[in-house]
Amino acid sequence: MNSMIPPRFKINSQPLAQPEAIVNGPHVRFTVLTSRLIRLEYSPQDCFEDRASQVFWHRRQPAPDFRVVQSPDQLEIITEHLHLRYVLAPGGFRDSLSIELRQLGARWRYGERDWHNLLGTARTLDGTNGPIHIEPGLMSRRGWAVVDDSSRLVFSEAGWLEPQVAPGKLDLYFFGYGHDYVACLRDFCQVAGPMPLVPRWVLGNWWSRYWAYSQDELIELMQDFERHDAPLAVCVIDMDWHITQTGNASSGWTGYTWNRKLFPDPKGLLHWLHERGLKVTLNLHPADGVHPHEARYQAMARRMGVNPASGQPVLFDIANPEFAAAYFDILHHPLEEQGVDFWWIDWQQGERTNVSGLDPLWWLNHLHYNDLARAEEKRPFIFSRWGGLGNHRYPIGFSGDTFVTWETLAFQPYFTATAANVGYGWWSHDIGGHQRGIEDHELYTRWVQFGVFSPVLRLHSTSNSYHERRPWGYDAETLRITRSALQLRHALLPYLYSMAWRCHVDARPLVLPMYYLDPEAEDAYCCPNQYYFGSELIAAPFVSPADPDTRLSRQAIWLPQGDWFNFFSGEHYQGGRWLAMYGTLEEIPVLAKAGGIIPLGPQVGWGGLTNPDELTLCIFPGADNTFELYEDDGETQAYVNGKYAVTRFSQAWGGTSLQFTIAPVEGDLALVPARRTFKLVVRGVSLPDRVSLTINNAEHNLDRKLERKLDRVLPSSGQDFSYDEQTETLAVQGVVLGPADKLALELAVGSGMLLAKRDRRLETCRKLLRAFRLDTGIKQQIDDDLVNILQGHSSLIKHSRTLGDAHLNALQSVL
Repeated sequence: MNSMIPPRFKINSQPLAQPEAIVNGPHVRFTVLTSRLIRLEYSPQDCFEDRASQVFWHRRQPAPDFRVVQSPDQLEIITEHLHLRYVLAPGGFRDSLSIELRQLGARWRYGERDWHNLLGTARTLDGTNGPIHIEPGLMSRRGWAVVDDSSRLVFSEAGWLEPQVAPGKLDLYFFGYGHDYVACLRDFCQVAGPMPLVPRWVLGNWWSRYWAYSQDELIELMQDFERHDAPLAVCVIDMDWHITQTGNASSGWTGYTWNRKLFPDPKGLLHWLHERGLKVTLNLHPADGVHPHEARYQAMARRMGVNPASGQPVLFDIANPEFAAAYFDILHHPLEEQGVDFWWIDWQQGERTNVSGLDPLWWLNHLHYNDLARAEEKRPFIFSRWGGLGNHRYPIGFSGDTFVTWETLAFQPYFTATAANVGYGWWSHDIGGHQRGIEDHELYTRWVQFGVFSPVLRLHSTSNSYHERRPWGYDAETLRITRSALQLRHALLPYLYSMAWRCHVDARPLVLPMYYLDPEAEDAYCCPNQYYFGSELIAAPFVSPADPDTRLSRQAIWLPQGDWFNFFSGEHYQGGRWLAMYGTLEEIPVLAKAGGIIPLGPQVGWGGLTNPDELTLCIFPGADNTFELYEDDGETQAYVNGKYAVTRFSQAWGGTSLQFTIAPVEGDLALVPARRTFKLVVRGVSLPDRVSLTINNAEHNLDRKLERKLDRVLPSSGQDFSYDEQTETLAVQGVVLGPADKLALELAVGSGMLLAKRDRRLETCRKLLRAFRLDTGIKQQIDDDLVNILQGHSSLIKHSRTLGDAHLNALQSVL
């Protein structure tokens, strides 16, 4: 069988642990992988497994310090963090194995169920309307989690999965990380393999719809997006790309042959899409095998020993190495040569193969990902459902066919963030929802806004003419707002791609639950609709309809300790509390941390996928911070050999001063523009008394006597400088740097604080009043009293008879 397995499917693994990390006992073997991760094996036949399993590939880790205490009837292993006790017993681990977490004082006993697990993710959201059951994850509030690897398959030397053979064995992995969730995920990725670096274009906007487009219709649709300045990066062609009316026993769900009635020139179409800067994927449902109507049927039949003249189908058998090799060589590679960039593996047809215990979805994900890795000019990438633990190595996920409801949207922030607990950081949802439900412009807009601040923004719906996913398909306001959101998504690419690199090297997904960085704060576990969005931001998108009386959406947000800022307006919020944020349809609750640095590309109507010539750096005061902008060619595997560039942005905060620096680019300078224009936007600062800009030690000072509304030019430099009093934003633009240049911008005040904390309650209340569905006379009465209310000379309660509960709650949350 091994001769049939293509070498590209052999995994790169180091499954055999260091000898000094292994402790043996009668019928047991313990492997100390880290001071908080121990492998626990029991075998009546002393038959222990050293091959890589589906999940654990890299057990050869540096052996941590630990000591062993052994007596005739007990074995103990003591690490910095754990104390394992095993009473030597012929019956294995039952009533004889326990592990204490030394810092927490918590104790796990074999067989104990974890009722406090923080959960992981699920195979699919198909047919769901709101919350679903989620599988356990690697983290728990109890401080420990156990992964049972006993029945998982193992890889042969040739790279094929096969069942383990030792009967009665146990193979467990004990994660005793307490509440250090970041370290738990990092170490899991050390022993299971890293989350790969996704191609840059993946992070742009996707168009997808289950619809029988013709070639001309699809081209016209892409042109419509460009005409409406709604940028795209990926065009998904659903199952009607292939023949569906087969005339034989095939249901038409599976197919590998272009439907020439709809697509008369597939190669020309793919070339046209690529010329427009779009990547292309085709939908696959491979379960029905290969039938006689397929163009490649005869080649496939001959390869698999089926007489082509018989018309018998070549049955789908992905567990068979011979079939799998033919499946790729004959059915997929020719389509890739035409221009198909990657595959949408839309598997929904069961969990069994001819190899006992092998889930076809898990195996399809593994094989497709590794098949696309066969050439360095292409970074491997698939689009599929979650196949189980270990699938973090095969991004990205397609979450499935959800209902078009607010309940579904409200569940997706939590579902997306919680998937970090198994390292699955790249979920892609059907933005707008897939099926049924009531189409509504507000729901659609809020879903798109969530998509901007989610791992992947992919517009999609089922084949129903009453579903609308085009931004211009509703009304002018919806177009204006969702177009701006789609443009913002492409502008965020420098930030998003840097986070993708962080995910790959540091095992920190783009989207993280709040408790990752504040594990001892009870509130961090009680805010499912918000999450960390990269290293600098918290996103809490509106996921419920606007109140009919306030005509505003509301989101309750928990802010960790420290200073926080509205990403868009620069408004300051003190952390360590809950905050109710209200917003119009175009507003999205996104908060930047103190010291935050967020690089943005230009907001464009098309494109914006490459390393930009122009960068806007959004800078937030209040703390020291460093941000590393990561750039490479965006789609090959050259980064593995060091072909990438890093630009370091730093802020040094002094209370009355802020110094921001751009360091010279490190790495492959050919990957960044020879001349790059920067705009430096510092939000949430008072008008400084002194502003200085230094480029390569040449300093440009501004006159201290600056007017409040400033629009001047830095002396002998050509850079525009301005200060917006309303948003307390200082901007320096027109700064042009080469890769070797360095820059320092310093802002300082002579007295007081540079950090602006202007009381914006009066203007916020007036903004609320303008939105309220309320008699204008009552609005004016409240407005006339607002100053007194803010000064404590009057009370909002006296207006309660004329205000609805929603009105009163909104105003009170501000006041």
